[in-house]
Amino acid sequence: MSDELLPIELLPILIVPDAKLRQKCRAVGPGDADMVRALAPRMLATMYKAPGIGLAAPQVGQLLRMAVVDIQKEDQREPLVLVNPEIVAESADTFTREEGCLSLPGQYADVTRPARVKLRYLDLEGTKREIEADGLLSTCIQHELDHLDGVLFVDHLSALKRNMLLRKLAKDMKLRQREAM
Repeated sequence: MSDELLPIELLPILIVPDAKLRQKCRAVGPGDADMVRALAPRMLATMYKAPGIGLAAPQVGQLLRMAVVDIQKEDQREPLVLVNPEIVAESADTFTREEGCLSLPGQYADVTRPARVKLRYLDLEGTKREIEADGLLSTCIQHELDHLDGVLFVDHLSALKRNMLLRKLAKDMKLRQREAM
């Protein structure tokens, strides 16, 4: 039987306040190639199922500098696998957009970030790539790269707004646990 016919095993998404979400990730090295190639399709499948448009490795418990993003509609998927991504340039002008996060389910807030970025990364074959992004893709890339440094979108908010969102998340999670019993 072909491996392509087997379903891809989804990964559990870590939820705040899991400590791994606050750790800085290590660079992916040459010895990690097989693991990264195996992890990428599982991360993409998990992201699509959630549903989401981005997922960073620490969100699934892997402290590696790796993320997947896809801002396209389901019938036009264009996934990007970003290995050791780094923003090499960003615009001075900014843009504010509502953000959410799979690790903070149901929580949303407006975040201001650079409107455009230039990103350098490796693809799954180890080829160096560079892209320029604006709009939703720029926001998504910056959000996922923040995860690789242990930063959450709520860290871009005022302390008052951040604490309100985190308290609401804790309350929502307790309610979900009670309902699951």
